[in-house]
Amino acid sequence: MPETYRVRVSKDHLVFSAAHFVTIGDECERLHGHNWRVAVEVAGPLDENAFVVDFIALRDEMQQIVNQLDHRMLLPMQHRAIHVDVTDDEVEARFHEKRWVFPREDCVLLPANQTTAERLAECISDQLRSRLEGRGVGRIDSLQTEVEENFGQWAIHTWRPTNHD
Repeated sequence: MPETYRVRVSKDHLVFSAAHFVTIGDECERLHGHNWRVAVEVAGPLDENAFVVDFIALRDEMQQIVNQLDHRMLLPMQHRAIHVDVTDDEVEARFHEKRWVFPREDCVLLPANQTTAERLAECISDQLRSRLEGRGVGRIDSLQTEVEENFGQWAIHTWRPTNHD
């Protein structure tokens, strides 16, 4: 089996404050917020510079993703019972009899069915993969994204390609 290399970035500044609510069965939590923390690990072969991925590039891409989430309302766009309507100025979210209206600029509309830490880790992972591809990063064997919702409570998403073309 060929050698595997991994790089990990976990910085004190890879944090963001954001609000959300999730549903559990037919119940909806109250709107609340967290100080989320993010860490990421990339595995793959070494490139011509002997990097899996440059630490600085990985850190900078993660920081941009975190900055987009900071001080925002996180809303799921694919939830079966949370209906989100977007205009130029406002976002309205409805769950049964509950209704919230937010300024559009304060919202992040996530391509997810929930705003759980698990789905947030998946969304961050998807964004990071796209950004790294845009930077010309070579083959990635796996990408692990960790999101801490509360101290000591982490959700971890691991992505692996289905094949290496």
